[in-house]
Amino acid sequence: MAKDLWYAAQVRTGSEESVRRQCLDRTSHGVLKDCCVFYYEEKRHIRGEWVIQERLLFPGYVFFVAKEGYGKETEEELRNIDGVRKLLRIGDEPAALTGEEVDFLKELGGKAQTVEMSEGIIEQSVIKVYSGPLVGKEKYIRKIDRHKRRAMLEMPMFGEMRKMQVGLEIVAKS
Repeated sequence: MAKDLWYAAQVRTGSEESVRRQCLDRTSHGVLKDCCVFYYEEKRHIRGEWVIQERLLFPGYVFFVAKEGYGKETEEELRNIDGVRKLLRIGDEPAALTGEEVDFLKELGGKAQTVEMSEGIIEQSVIKVYSGPLVGKEKYIRKIDRHKRRAMLEMPMFGEMRKMQVGLEIVAKS
């Protein structure tokens, strides 16, 4: 049985949702199984109230799920989609995400493909996340902006170290 492979494509920033909709509407279902755009929640202080808003986790990228062996066909299907710049590649072949990268994205974003707000504390300069998708992923946190309630993560993605920000509220520090 063929397994599913995830690919990432660069798209015009701001066109991620349009590309996702086009892919789902205009591509062969035998080749392309799904198309994903990941978001994260962040808290913003607007007019005296804290409001949760969604932001793009990877601006300028859309993820495609295809059956194993369909890299070339996936690439041909994507040529018909407005806004797609290029499929990420290694040499001449489309570069599939590793199993670890796919698992990380699925764990972070869940079925909704949205990284929800996490909550944690800082005890003696050690970050402990106790709720949300960052539980157990503290080793990826490189920086925290307590004022903006964000964490900067760094992890291997697309063959290099990638930075991404997600929502994290530190409720106590000792």
